[in-house]
Amino acid sequence: MRLGLQVSRFTWPGGPGAIGPTFGRIARDAEEAGLSSLWVMDHWFQIRGVGPAELEMLEAYTTLGYAAGLTSRIELGALVTGVTYRHPGLLAKTVTTLDVLSGGRAWLGIGAAWNEQEHRGLGVPFPPLKERFERLDETLRIVSQMWAQDDAPFSGRHYTLERTLNSPPSIRRPHPPILVGGMGEEKTFRLVARYGDACNLFDVGPDRIRSKLAVLAERCTEVGRDPREVRNTVLSRVTLSRNGGERAASGETTQSVSRVVDRLGALAEAGVDDVILGMANPEERDAYELVADLVRQAEPLRRAGL
Repeated sequence: MRLGLQVSRFTWPGGPGAIGPTFGRIARDAEEAGLSSLWVMDHWFQIRGVGPAELEMLEAYTTLGYAAGLTSRIELGALVTGVTYRHPGLLAKTVTTLDVLSGGRAWLGIGAAWNEQEHRGLGVPFPPLKERFERLDETLRIVSQMWAQDDAPFSGRHYTLERTLNSPPSIRRPHPPILVGGMGEEKTFRLVARYGDACNLFDVGPDRIRSKLAVLAERCTEVGRDPREVRNTVLSRVTLSRNGGERAASGETTQSVSRVVDRLGALAEAGVDDVILGMANPEERDAYELVADLVRQAEPLRRAGL
């Protein structure tokens, strides 16, 4: 099992001037701790469940580019880009640029988008769900074509590109991995099966995860694909503290490192390849400082091939 870290909140002591140094320290510490990947949300406003919309939120790919300049090994991605946020051709160029400048460490994380509030707030069209999935399908086709160095025209229902030129090409071969986020067994899982190198699910418990992955395996089989070609990733919300059982500022009960490691083991046994940790108490310094301890204690899972 591999471990990643998602940074979803940028409200730290010191105001805007402290955001860059604080995030930079988190990125460097994550790499030093041995985490395999670092992720940020792709949103314009802060999302419900993390905080009010008015809290600080950074643009995702600028933030990842900053992290790329401060690190050398850790993989980088947005968890996940909504299909409505960027034109497909520009998205392919953006992720390719991140891949080239980071030395081949970029991921494309993408989904159907959901946050209507921020779309309306900034004047970005937010089509109905059916159309968003149609656009997601076309976007995955366009990105795949551009990363195959095929600059032929593309004509779809929603997008028309006269020349899908992508120069320079990505460093990672055959292309930056494509991660499709979402829990939907009909539309999302079929897109994962056709285009994805990885899926991303919410941590809804080992039993439900196992059931979801069984359905995903069926979707892969339906299109003649080996399910083992898809990395199964889960975003797991954790509230770390040194002793556990304490009350965090968020109001949640904190978890000790050993308790989180037990949960990781259960997810590994359910078929999860990567767990991406989402900090539920990111304003507390201990939360990030304990990540290194978590990686060390979870090392037997990696060595055991779980």
